[in-house]
Amino acid sequence: MESKPSPTEKQPVEPAVGCGPNTGGEFSQRDYTHPAAAWGAAKSVGLTLLNQGEIINGVKAIFRMNHEDGGYDCPGCAWPDDRKGLRMDICENGIKHATWEMTRKRADREFFATHTVSELMEWSDFALEDAGRLTEPFSYDPESDKYIPISWDDAFQLAGRHLQTLSSPHQASFYTSGRLGNEATFLYQWFAREFGTNNLPDCSNMCHEASGRALTASIGTGKGTVDLVDWQKADLIFVMGVNAASNAPRMLTALADGVKERGLKIVHVNPLIEAAATRAITPHEILDMALFRATPTSSLNLQPRIGGDMALMRGIAKCLFEEVNTNPKALDQLFIDRFTSGFEAYRAVCQATPWDELAHQSGLTIEEIRSAAKIYSEARSCIISWCLGLSQQEHGVDAVREIMNVLLLRGNIGREGAGPCPIRGHSNVQGNRTCGIDHRPDAEWLNRLEAACGIQAPREPGLDTVRTIEAMARGDVKVFLGMGGNFAMAAPDRNLTFKALRRCALTIHVSTKLNRSHLVHGQEALILPCIGRTEKDQQPSGLQGITVEDSMSMVHLSYGMNEPASPELRSEPAIIAGIAKATLPDTQTPWQDYVENYDRIRDTMANALVGFEDFNRRVRQPLGFRLHQPARELIFQTATGKAMFSTAPLPDALPPPGKLILSTMRSHDQWNTTIYSDNDRYRGVKNLRTLIFLNSKDMEERHIEQFSLINITSFAKDGTTRTLEGYRAVRYNLPQGSAAGYMPELNALCPLGDFSPQSDQPLMKHLIVEIVACQPGSIRRREP
Repeated sequence: MESKPSPTEKQPVEPAVGCGPNTGGEFSQRDYTHPAAAWGAAKSVGLTLLNQGEIINGVKAIFRMNHEDGGYDCPGCAWPDDRKGLRMDICENGIKHATWEMTRKRADREFFATHTVSELMEWSDFALEDAGRLTEPFSYDPESDKYIPISWDDAFQLAGRHLQTLSSPHQASFYTSGRLGNEATFLYQWFAREFGTNNLPDCSNMCHEASGRALTASIGTGKGTVDLVDWQKADLIFVMGVNAASNAPRMLTALADGVKERGLKIVHVNPLIEAAATRAITPHEILDMALFRATPTSSLNLQPRIGGDMALMRGIAKCLFEEVNTNPKALDQLFIDRFTSGFEAYRAVCQATPWDELAHQSGLTIEEIRSAAKIYSEARSCIISWCLGLSQQEHGVDAVREIMNVLLLRGNIGREGAGPCPIRGHSNVQGNRTCGIDHRPDAEWLNRLEAACGIQAPREPGLDTVRTIEAMARGDVKVFLGMGGNFAMAAPDRNLTFKALRRCALTIHVSTKLNRSHLVHGQEALILPCIGRTEKDQQPSGLQGITVEDSMSMVHLSYGMNEPASPELRSEPAIIAGIAKATLPDTQTPWQDYVENYDRIRDTMANALVGFEDFNRRVRQPLGFRLHQPARELIFQTATGKAMFSTAPLPDALPPPGKLILSTMRSHDQWNTTIYSDNDRYRGVKNLRTLIFLNSKDMEERHIEQFSLINITSFAKDGTTRTLEGYRAVRYNLPQGSAAGYMPELNALCPLGDFSPQSDQPLMKHLIVEIVACQPGSIRRREP
């Protein structure tokens, strides 16, 4: 009889395998002492161009990226194009992203004929994408366990047949990543709503949903109010919860130029002191590069505990309320009286919060909080920027509203060099929401859509990302259509997400490269390859440009520069139109007319979307146009007609006894779920992704040595646990009680049901975990 281990018996631990290339070699970690960007970035760019075999096209791309004169918008982050007309308005990660798309490698019919899906599931995520560009449509064949070629017409008919036979349109869900251009976005949501559902989950549901909801509640808009000119005029900038050198590298130009040109003060707020929070040399500054002349990029570095940002902001506000007793200019009372509501209640909350509690919850000393407050009170104008370090937390909405409270106290909105600035992490994620990817559209928005498009749109709210996964797992959503991205790896609770996708009757992914989501498929599956941002989009009326909206509400045109990787590729608008025509036999929408000339899409968008009036003319102006922001003009579309202070209670940011709070993040050599290597240059890591950064005291308390093997267990709100085994502990400078490691590997620890009740966002940066050392001799040896 087979013997079974007892439940309490320690089982062997298998060494963890990361999503990168896993090429082996000695792993290490040491402090990074060089300036951000500088020659390290230049060297990395050169190696990227060489490794992808794109020296000529890659160099051309450098001088065409982010230029309005027929150039293309970087497919990476959403940082605005520089208004000064930089010849090289680029960054290391943007070039990596573009050349990764321009690779000469191909995942074609010969590739898929050679490899089964079961075999490919054993490949690393790096290896899957490194197979190259997809060349034609493929459908899954269960008999051979392979993807086989399928014609475009047959692919569209297969999709249409599944969608038509659903008993309800709500049994389909239409996901969007942030790379989709505005025109395709508008067609996509139009198709979903003409089909009959608002099931339009997107990557914002996992990233900046908290920011949008907080800003809407506070000032009546879901976007930031500043532009790049404000960044170039501000006296003080707070950079919160973002590793600028990796996630928005072109921000370094604004920071470094501000320090050199006008003595800009910069306060970085992050549990980890990142390279961008020390000093930088931007590569387009040729003289600085030649002389190795770095610019300091921080006036103050604050390291709150994970979840301690709200307490920091309230502490700054408390300082201002104390200072106003001796300095009437500490508060802008005229602004407060004319343009805000709820001020007295907020004052009472701040005054009633003890200093000891603010220090305890923030993880900072009272002196550190006062130092930040002093810099703030002395600044004429201030921008506060933030990213996922704040929004992917349990109380992300409250934290962002506390940022707004601090800005309102000194009238830092609606004037030059001041305001809130969420840092969007993907090229057109803000444009996606503006152009209709919203599972909770309001009636006014739908009314305009119906009038412009001649359809009847559903009114009931649809499913977001978390609830789409739940519905697929129950069998309630049977068709999943993903426009870009790598949903299976980007989503939380990987095991449950995989099971949910596999329960679908049909999964469809519109992509440029092979990724894990194609392999975690439904009973039937389609891979539909599209042209990339760097490629020419030729339609019957000529070369087409698409538009994108950057992180600061600028809308501009983007034109690809290269021939498509395969003649069989189709544009995203063409793919959407093909599925729509096959699904909606009685449609009156002229889908093919829109595909042939994107100006026709933009003309309809001009009628449907507030701010897009005269779209085709305005977007062809130099640098495009900026969408109107009422709050920037002190017009607050809130219930009171004024900017509203928030009085949310201060949350308990401390982990339970014996536990830690774990935050997921990206390495430097990574863009979202795309991983280029197992290195993380700015954090000094080489050849290792399966790691957890830990405070030295937390390691000592757990008897964990540097690089020793550890197991990580997360604890869900419903009492369930999830465990990853065989990771490496890495000593790092971060607050006690806080830990950090890389996504997408650590997404498996995030329970699907653990989302913020304020934003419905999964708590990717607020995981309650227990970390223990692996027992000696518990590592299972892998067969060679």
